[in-house]
Amino acid sequence: MAISARRLTGVLGVLMISSVAIVACQSDGDIKEERPPAPATAAPSGDTDVSATLAPTSVLAPTARSTSPPIPTPAQSPALPAPPVLNRDIHSVDLKDIVFDRFDGSTTRLSAASNALIERLRDAIKPIYSAQYDDVSGGEWLTPDDTILGYVSDDGQAYAYPIKFLNFHELINDVIDGVPLLVTYCPLCASGVVFDRRVDGEALIFGNTSALYNSDLVMFDYASGSYWFQTGGEAIVGPMTGTRLTPLPSSVLAWSDWTELHPTTKILSRDQGLGTRESQYLQDPFSTYADFINGGDNRYPFPVNTELVGDSLRPAEVVIAVAINGSERAYPPARIGDAAVNDEIGGEPVIVFSRETGPVATVFSPFIGGRQLDFEFTNGSFKDVRTGSVWNMGGVATSGELEGARLTPLPSRRAFWFTISISNPDIEVYGR
Repeated sequence: MAISARRLTGVLGVLMISSVAIVACQSDGDIKEERPPAPATAAPSGDTDVSATLAPTSVLAPTARSTSPPIPTPAQSPALPAPPVLNRDIHSVDLKDIVFDRFDGSTTRLSAASNALIERLRDAIKPIYSAQYDDVSGGEWLTPDDTILGYVSDDGQAYAYPIKFLNFHELINDVIDGVPLLVTYCPLCASGVVFDRRVDGEALIFGNTSALYNSDLVMFDYASGSYWFQTGGEAIVGPMTGTRLTPLPSSVLAWSDWTELHPTTKILSRDQGLGTRESQYLQDPFSTYADFINGGDNRYPFPVNTELVGDSLRPAEVVIAVAINGSERAYPPARIGDAAVNDEIGGEPVIVFSRETGPVATVFSPFIGGRQLDFEFTNGSFKDVRTGSVWNMGGVATSGELEGARLTPLPSRRAFWFTISISNPDIEVYGR
């Protein structure tokens, strides 16, 4: 039977005082490892399937929904050669900490997974390999408060990737203005990051392993077969271990805010030739997920080594992480509130525009024409102190002496604190 699986997110994060049900995945075909005779490259023996032991005791293991949602029809895989067999001899993390979601309510550690299982689960959550876009009218199905992962190309064209869509597909390989992009989103840690997918001049193509590392998406590249930790953009198993992708400027904003900033934005089309029902993307699976994670100890739907999680913030607090010259700082907009943060990272000035509603934050270089500006938030607006010009969240002056001027956006990563702190144990937290 051909395997087509999706980590459906229709009920994930449903909270009740007397009971909690987390539904992180569902399959349209059974995925059970048959344990064929191991080839020479199979996983080492001795590790057993851990489906009964890896799910945290404080939550229910992923189960099927009580009401079946629309199931995407699988698309054909891209015309790409199969990636090399994963070289598990090279790794920077314990192979037991990488866990395959088998989409039947059970899980298997990478250390115990056969190559047959790995192959069967590859791209079960279907990435987008040839993205199709609509004009701004293509976002009419979104509500004003629905969130998007936004990117602006070098020529100023804005692109919006609805989170409701990314919940089902997680990865988008694209080339925009000559830049090979990897748009990534893991719903289990709210991590939205846009990467340049070039390594040493080669544009890699990424797929989905269906595995998780500390409850975060694990990607693979077709060139080497290496496994990559999404939030960190770092290869953690295989010949590219230790290699990092370069993050690009991006932001997660409400659709209404994004279209106000970018009225001619393009939006990822719901019709990607996958045969999916467009109505499935109307689901909002994680509206209460962060509250659930923050509501107790170790309430993750998949295993997380809590010893690696920093204690500066609650695990599911949204942060915007900015790295410059080897230093990185996390900004928690819910705690910062409505404010302009004039800061310095790695010896370089930065300005963070923070709004408590969302919560959201955008990050820029504060220089205009070689002149550094200081900012404040006053009377509901961001203003630069020097001229009093008013600026929006997109870093554009909308009125005043500098009207029309644009700040340069800085690369950032947006995610829950637990996965950001795992990706960089040395990260600082603004205000702490």
